[in-house]
Amino acid sequence: MKLRRFLLVLLVVGGFWYVTAHLPGDLRSLGVLKGGSGSPLELTEAHAAPEYDGEEMNNISVYRRVLPSVVNITSTSLVFNFFEGTVPSQGQGSGFILDRAGHVLTNYHVIENPNHDGVADHGIEVQLSNKHRYPAQVVGTDKTHDLALLQINAPNLQPVTLADSSNLQVGQKVYAIGNPFGLSGTMTSGIISSIRSVRGGEGAPIEDAIQTDAAINPGNSGGPLLNSHGEVIGINTMILSNADQSAGIGFAIPINTAKAVLADLTKYGAVRRPSLGIVSFPIGPDLAEQMGLAADYGVLIQKVIPGGAAERAGLHGGNEQAYLGNEPIMLGGDLIIAIDGQQVTDPQDISAIMDKHQAGDTVNVTVLRGRRQITVRVTLGEAQVQNT
Repeated sequence: MKLRRFLLVLLVVGGFWYVTAHLPGDLRSLGVLKGGSGSPLELTEAHAAPEYDGEEMNNISVYRRVLPSVVNITSTSLVFNFFEGTVPSQGQGSGFILDRAGHVLTNYHVIENPNHDGVADHGIEVQLSNKHRYPAQVVGTDKTHDLALLQINAPNLQPVTLADSSNLQVGQKVYAIGNPFGLSGTMTSGIISSIRSVRGGEGAPIEDAIQTDAAINPGNSGGPLLNSHGEVIGINTMILSNADQSAGIGFAIPINTAKAVLADLTKYGAVRRPSLGIVSFPIGPDLAEQMGLAADYGVLIQKVIPGGAAERAGLHGGNEQAYLGNEPIMLGGDLIIAIDGQQVTDPQDISAIMDKHQAGDTVNVTVLRGRRQITVRVTLGEAQVQNT
């Protein structure tokens, strides 16, 4: 009797073991157990972590190295709402750390009060990549080139490395890091599509602006455009699109343009723009022929500003009034055809040359005085630009 019970228990245990260990798979293959596709799921998994190629490794390296230097900027302005009265309105953008003292470079329009000339009137806040937030003070602004210099008081800051943007090439690989649509720490990549002149914040030209197909969206403004070494070559500033989002055409201010004004922003809070001290008029072939000028291009000096650089250097303004349609024009002045050997065809050429200089610099101005070509050394004066 005991032996039968023992054998029965042994049979039950053995049967249970056999069912759990062997039958489920077989029964499914025979269609006894229903469910799923009728065949076992077999996954193919990697046996080791993936190996990155050289380009991927460089992308990762640039991102990790530069991300701690990129910041998110929030500016708050007071605006009038018809139903609620005066209410705060926030704008967002990006920026990057220039030094361990806490200087941060961004776009002027990132911190601009949208309803008044001047910066946000209720506060500017900078958030680092570690999510720590700090209030920011405005050190200086350059509305013409859409630049603003801020400063925060924060420890252990990691500044960017600035490149030389004077010899950039179309086709060169670039990266943009910023906070598009408020999504912090985003990197996109592309190439330099073109180097061209674009209009800045006050309609003045920004020479050698960098056009790129790297995705730049709202919130990227003020962030860095980087070369393949992770060095800053430009400040992302605008997109060309009908839908206010990237369409493959974005622009960055060349970093050399920012370098040229940083000293003035730090010292004066504004840019002391160099000036020839003239009132000018562009000359083309048709006008040159009508006026009997010795060249079919250039900038005619209408007037020299009293006490200005041109007057001190002995350049001549016009002495005979005429009319071009209904527009008065002064004839008889010097015709500027080059500055430092660079051809001048219109006032924008002069503006571009001035962007590369500071007040007090000396330039060689080549003019036609009648039929005689002369070169005059001119020490540039200052044209103070107010950004308030």
